Amino acid sequence: MEFIFLAVLLMVPVVYLILTVGQVQGGAYAVVGAADQAAKVFVLHDDLPTAQASAEQAMHMAVTDLGFDPADAQLTIACDGGCLTPGTIVTAYVQLRIELPVVGSLPGVTANAATVDSRATQKVGRFK
Repeated sequence: MEFIFLAVLLMVPVVYLILTVGQVQGGAYAVVGAADQAAKVFVLHDDLPTAQASAEQAMHMAVTDLGFDPADAQLTIACDGGCLTPGTIVTAYVQLRIELPVVGSLPGVTANAATVDSRATQKVGRFK
């Protein structure tokens, strides 16, 4: 009886820790892909509003693919000079808030495990 009690007492936190680490790792993969795709999509367009909208959509798709809520992600585009001028360096910065498993899905509870971020840089090509 004592063995079962101790096993359950020790296993529940270990399993929860594994789930939390898995969530954070999944979030890290999501932001790396989201930043990379957002930067690539941004430099392909000729006008700023379309480029920004396409980068946002790419970021949302990348985050959603790995099971995260796009509302928890934030995209920032930074450029040196004119954003879509050939030769310009464009950097996409994506930040994602990771909720704790199970606890984060309860109504009215905001429990964050971590915030992960990534940035990706692309150069606007000379020939489009």
